[in-house]
This record gives sequence, C-alpha cells and structure tokens, in this order.
Amino acid sequence: MSEHLHTRVEHGTGIIILDRPKALNSLSLDMVRALTAALLAWRADPAVDAVLIKSSSEKALCAGGDIRFFHQVGSAGPQGGSALLEDFFTEEYALNHLIHFYPKPYIALMDGVVMGGGMGIAQGGPACGLRIVTERTRMAMPEVNIGLFPDVGGSHFLSHAPGRLGDYLGLTGLTIGAADALYGGLADVFLPSAQLEALHALVAATPGAQLAAAIRTFAAPFADAAGASALQAERALIDACFGAATVADAMAALERDGSPFALTALAAMRQRSPLMMCVTRELLARGAALDVADCLRMERNLVRRNFEHGEVLEGVRALVIDKDNAPLWNPPSLEQVTAAMVERFFEPVWPDYAHPLRHLN
Repeated sequence: MSEHLHTRVEHGTGIIILDRPKALNSLSLDMVRALTAALLAWRADPAVDAVLIKSSSEKALCAGGDIRFFHQVGSAGPQGGSALLEDFFTEEYALNHLIHFYPKPYIALMDGVVMGGGMGIAQGGPACGLRIVTERTRMAMPEVNIGLFPDVGGSHFLSHAPGRLGDYLGLTGLTIGAADALYGGLADVFLPSAQLEALHALVAATPGAQLAAAIRTFAAPFADAAGASALQAERALIDACFGAATVADAMAALERDGSPFALTALAAMRQRSPLMMCVTRELLARGAALDVADCLRMERNLVRRNFEHGEVLEGVRALVIDKDNAPLWNPPSLEQVTAAMVERFFEPVWPDYAHPLRHLN
C-alpha cells in the first residue's frame, strides 16, 4: 500500500483518501497500484457496498499524474522509453477502465483541483459514478499545455460532452468550475464546501448500499447554488468555432469573433503544442465512435508515440523542470503540422494480440 493512499471500510462504504498534499495528490505508480488493489479487493467483498474517494486536503482531489516522474524516467532511455513509464500508463489506464465499469456505486468528491489523471479516477461510468463538485472545484484536461493529449479516458468522456465542449476543453486546456462541469456532463451534483462536514457525517451514518441515493437527496436543495455556466452561455460560439474543419480554422474563427471569451480561448491555444492540438482533435473525432476500452487502447498507443516524438518531455521541461515557460514545440507552428505527422501517432505500436490493454472489454 502506498504511503500516500489510505483506505478503510466504514458502514459498508470503502473509503479511499489520497494523501500527497504537497504534490496536490499527483499520482505515482505506487498510488495507482494501491488504488487498483483496493478496488479489486472490494469489488467482490460483500462487506463493501459503495466506494468513496476523497482527499486529505481541500486544495485538490488529484492534479493528475506525476509529470516530474514522467520527465525523469522518460528522459532516461532511448526515444523516451522506460519500463516504469510503460507500467505507469498501462496500469493507470487499466485502473480508469476498472473505475468506469465498477459494479458498485463509485462516489468521487471532486473538491479543489481535479485535472488530467485526477479526472481519470473521478469519472465513474453512468452505471456507477456519482461525481460531487463544490465551489472550490477547478477542473481541466490541460495535457496539451505540456505537449501531451487528453488521456485517462478523455477521448471518451470529452468526445461525449455536449456539442463541441470536448474540443474546447481538450484544445484549450482551460480550467472550469462546478457549474460548467455540471453542464458539460462531467459532474453530477453540487455541494457548497460548507456542507462537507455534514456530508462526511452522512457517509458515516448511512449504509453503503444506500449512500449514493442519500447523497443525491442531501445535495438536491443546493442544485441552484452552483451558479450559471459560462459554457452554457457561450455554447453557440463554442460549437461554431470548434466545429470548424481544422484547428487552424477554429483559431481563425475565435479571432474573428473577438469576444473576451473567444480571445481567452485563442490566447490559450497559441501557447499549446500545435502538433498535440491537432492530434487531440483527431483523437476526439475517433473517440466519439469507440467504446471505453478501445478509447483507452488508442490512448495507450498514443502515449508511446508521444514519448518517441518527445513533445511531452519538452513541455514538462519548460513548464515544470526549468520553468522557463518557453517550450520549443516540434513543429513550432500549426502551418508546419502535416496530416502525416498526426497519422503517425495513430499507427499501431503493437499487434492486437500483444497490446498491453488487450484484455479490457
């Protein structure tokens, strides 16, 4: 068991507490393994009727994968290769699949920062997931900012967001709050943070089999307190601009619109990896037609191609290691991104029978 993850069973509910506050609960390989082990043990345990995942800190549920680790081990081998790196992504994506199809209610308290890999461990599937947000929720899939792409199942849950919201979130990497998360289908209920103590008391007093329904009833009076959704207000603009034929066309449309919302999105995209924005656009288009398992297999392929290319290593170097905020993207402009470059990321790394996630169904 990881020192940064604690579990207990209380009144029929398996409780998982992420406890790596200095790193905003960024996921290490040990944490992925500990979380997987707990969920596998509880899956068939008749003493556990529901699962709740939360943080020891109000700052974050989880800020994503440990990108310093990615850079360290990804830079150590040829073409960014490392057995530990391979293990991390294979096991993380298998965990995302386990969570999506968990046979018991899986309740995620998405208080504070929930980004990247944090979304992967919070996005339970429609048959099991109950996702709670607060006014402190800061949600994003910001991978294009470090030269990666929206993974951990993002090719599925972003591509199934209303209209072009998934393209907006994936290509800009911008952060949203509770109201936008609810509107985008990325959260289920809102609770003011002032009610979290009462929520914990409810968890302690309610049998696990009844917990999800009890939380929905408890949260119902606060539904309007999440406020208005900016994404809802800007939905027509988002659908029009991000429905354009290419990333370049989307950026041109944002520039023509000229509204503050459009220009904020445009400014963000100008900082992102041109290649990975184009890869993300293709990823979401393909993901819309795939099931969860095939989305995760596609993402696992893309991770290998990404580290071979080196874009994520440069992104993490610039933003986290050297902190010069001046990544040397390859290629440096959208005009230099070719269809062949994008297609390369989708070329199979393994034959189907050898894919590391071939057993997902």
